[in-house]
Amino acid sequence: MFDEEKPDVLDEEEEQEEEPEEEVEEVPVEEEEAPEEEAEEPEEEPAEEEVHYENAVNKGDFLKVEMTGASEETGEVFETTSEEGAQEAGLWEEGRTYGPRLVIVGDGFVLRGLDERLPGTPFDEEVEIEIPPEEAFGERNAADVQMIPFRVLRSKGVNPYVGAELEIDGRPAIVRSVGAGRVQVDYNHPLAGRKIVYKLKVVEHMTDDKDKIKALIGRRFLGIETDEFDIKKTKKKLRIGIPDQIFFGENIQIAKRGVALDLLRYFEDIDEVEYYESIKRS
Repeated sequence: MFDEEKPDVLDEEEEQEEEPEEEVEEVPVEEEEAPEEEAEEPEEEPAEEEVHYENAVNKGDFLKVEMTGASEETGEVFETTSEEGAQEAGLWEEGRTYGPRLVIVGDGFVLRGLDERLPGTPFDEEVEIEIPPEEAFGERNAADVQMIPFRVLRSKGVNPYVGAELEIDGRPAIVRSVGAGRVQVDYNHPLAGRKIVYKLKVVEHMTDDKDKIKALIGRRFLGIETDEFDIKKTKKKLRIGIPDQIFFGENIQIAKRGVALDLLRYFEDIDEVEYYESIKRS
């Protein structure tokens, strides 16, 4: 017997023709940018603890204050709570109420520079407080001194003379000179650039809510004794009885609204202010 001849076995690799490799187009891969390190936020500095003064003025205090403000340079008084002082300075006005003024410290009831210097002021002691120009009526600005043709002012019905206080296009101004058909006007505040000095005395420090309420009423209803107003508080409502002598007072509605807004602002336990009027048999 003959051995059966076996067919040669070829490797697959030899059997198949090698196909050319496909060229793979390389796609550029964007490198991921390393995340930027977040800038560390600066640590907030702890708020300075508000200083509390004993037997002296503190921010938020309700005060009654006597005061007189004047220019340090000339001594000219520009405001005062004293009727006698107003007469001496030529500032007296008929119908104006004089006497200690309500000041709520830090709330802009007085000139900013003065308001910021009130904390620490002792009670019932006259003090003198100096305020630099930039914290009083500002520095003088040369651009606010202008020349205006005389005829322009005359066309507005203005007869200018030196020292006249005018309002031109809604801006207060003072006439500095007149001549040659032109008028020099100064829009700067008369006390701009001057250091201010206040003589001041705290005559009352109010801590009782009823006294504070009366003070806010008296601030709007000038010339009326606050004891004439009947004040009743029930839960979150404050009822104010209007005295009959001001039933028909001028601007009474404006005053009533002003008092109500003040009360809602300064007393968190009041949600409503109600006014009532009573007419009794005489």
